[in-house]
Amino acid sequence: MVKKKTAFVCNECGAEFARWQGQCSECKAWNTVTEFRVPSVKSAPRNSAASGYAGMVEAKIQTLDEVNLESLPRFSTGFVEFDRVLGGGVVPGSAILIGGEPGAGKSTILLQTMCGLAENMKTLYVTGEESLQQVAMRAKRLGLPTNKLQTLAETNVETICQLALREKPGIMVIDSIQVMHMADVQSAPGSVSQVRESAAYLTRFAKQNQIAMIMVGHVTKDGSLAGPKVLEHCIDCSILLEGSSDSRFRTLRGHKNRFGAVNELGVFAMTGQGLREVKNPSAIFLNRSQEQTPGSLVMVVWEGTRPLLVEVQALVDYSQLANPRRVTVGLEQNRLAMLLAVLHRHGGLQVADQDVFVNVVGGVKVTETSADLALIVALVSSFKNYSLARELVVFGEVGLGGEIRPVPSGQERLREAAKHGFKRAIVPIDNKPKEAIEGMEVTAVASLSDALDALF
Repeated sequence: MVKKKTAFVCNECGAEFARWQGQCSECKAWNTVTEFRVPSVKSAPRNSAASGYAGMVEAKIQTLDEVNLESLPRFSTGFVEFDRVLGGGVVPGSAILIGGEPGAGKSTILLQTMCGLAENMKTLYVTGEESLQQVAMRAKRLGLPTNKLQTLAETNVETICQLALREKPGIMVIDSIQVMHMADVQSAPGSVSQVRESAAYLTRFAKQNQIAMIMVGHVTKDGSLAGPKVLEHCIDCSILLEGSSDSRFRTLRGHKNRFGAVNELGVFAMTGQGLREVKNPSAIFLNRSQEQTPGSLVMVVWEGTRPLLVEVQALVDYSQLANPRRVTVGLEQNRLAMLLAVLHRHGGLQVADQDVFVNVVGGVKVTETSADLALIVALVSSFKNYSLARELVVFGEVGLGGEIRPVPSGQERLREAAKHGFKRAIVPIDNKPKEAIEGMEVTAVASLSDALDALF
């Protein structure tokens, strides 16, 4: 009798160990090493008339200039925003992982995409969580054409690949990877070993047969993709569909992309007819009230390959607590604590006894440092109860010495702001445009004190 082999893998970084240990020696995370059985090595089905479903890919060493790039043209998903996040469209043979909270709209946007693509190419939608009747009911409710989309309700990976090889679709969806299983892996669907081996098998199948593969993944409580970290390593593109339950807008953000820019952002609106793309996101996020309120300011952030105008709001109020609260929504809380220290040291403003609340309107998550100056200006505006001009836009990175550092693509940010009617801008001195921008007065500052003097 052949003894079954076991391995121990870290769920965070994917490192393997010969035995179980409490702490991963690679990423230093605790209680992340789990045991799983090593399945028998089995090649994914490939399109070969001589060998049927079995057989290995014939390896060939060649130089990069011998690789034929014209045989892999991208094709559009039907959504400009979706194509933007993917880097310009879907690459045949690529493996794409899309994750999101329950109810965010993952199945909806994929069903809309597949029904649209089915008009011009063969498509296959594999559902493991819902029945075919549920999928058909959703498509009918959204008013989608369903006469050409091929569907399959199955969770066995080997069976799915064999049926897909028979139909030869150009693109297929697996909804979701957490419910898929392989017969050789002795564990329940959704476990580390099942998710790892199923994703690896499907990825090999996609690349061997030039079939674009989109896998749906669940997320954990902290918003990261569930399953082993190896799942994100083996796929080509990882994107997250984000959106709160109280907002109709959804953001599609790329976290990994071998075929395009990372952190690209696509904006959608949830309607009764499914997701509709928002082609001008800045106009949506700039839907401000007519009254000028202290602590409200517009900043220009860079998302992927385009500028985006968003409103940041700050509220500074006297605290009754021994430890005043520091609450941020859409911004990093540690960054706020650092900027408050810089504001005290180089701006002469003490808020140690004040509660500070910061919010980015529209549910956008800002991670780049170009929001530093705008955040400080909004804090001072709220603290002094001073309303800023509605046509003012601010961006720039603030250093620990109080200096204002330049940010990338300053010219494009200013042009985007001018296009939306903004007439005044506060920018770093190194981002001052060489040629005047029509209709906009640009004030370049070198330090935090210069920026505060120019405004207040």
